[in-house]
Amino acid sequence: MDGRQAHSAVDLLTARLLPHIVDGKAAAAQAYMKTTQPFLGVPVPEVRRIARDFARETGASSATDRLALATELFSEATHREHWYAAQEICAAASCRGRLEFLPLYERMVTEGAWWDIVDGCSRRYGELLRAHPETIGPMMREWSRDANGWKRRQSMICQLHLGEHTDTGLLDDVLAANLDDPWFFIRKALGWALRQYGKTDPDWVRSWVDAHRARMSPLSIREALKHLGETP
Repeated sequence: MDGRQAHSAVDLLTARLLPHIVDGKAAAAQAYMKTTQPFLGVPVPEVRRIARDFARETGASSATDRLALATELFSEATHREHWYAAQEICAAASCRGRLEFLPLYERMVTEGAWWDIVDGCSRRYGELLRAHPETIGPMMREWSRDANGWKRRQSMICQLHLGEHTDTGLLDDVLAANLDDPWFFIRKALGWALRQYGKTDPDWVRSWVDAHRARMSPLSIREALKHLGETP
């Protein structure tokens, strides 16, 4: 990767991001996200575009190169946009469903430890689940009972994008494991997972809610039934 010996990947990416800063956006974004990590103030769609161009410009075409680049950006990030860029670099077709990315994704969940970063991993975990169900399925069942709430959230939202390929047995297990958790981000994720799968199989979702309604929070029920034309 030419030019990276004198300057770190974070420095090089930052130089590309700086011209796209929007006045006032950094403070507003940090206040909205409630993070201690600062923002540069670059709109997320622009960050994603720049990250894709950056990966190509630095010669990170293979999955191995992209994993190295994303890991460096995530590890040395000084601003939130660096984390968003690392996630975008992992979204390339060559990286999807590759088990060697798991350690980085787990770091994103446990070190990112906030909804934007955790949710940004959901599609990646879904791709891994489809490619390696024998590995990721048991992992998500284990995560659904983990002491780390962000791992539990990921176990519930990792199938948001799978539609008809959703493993309903796994979905049932991870949701049921979190029915009694009072944390907002768990209750929201539980309802979100049901609402999303309701687009594919509304009857399954109605039946699940009916079976577990007594233990579901009002928030989870509202989210689950939001687009099914039913009153919680």
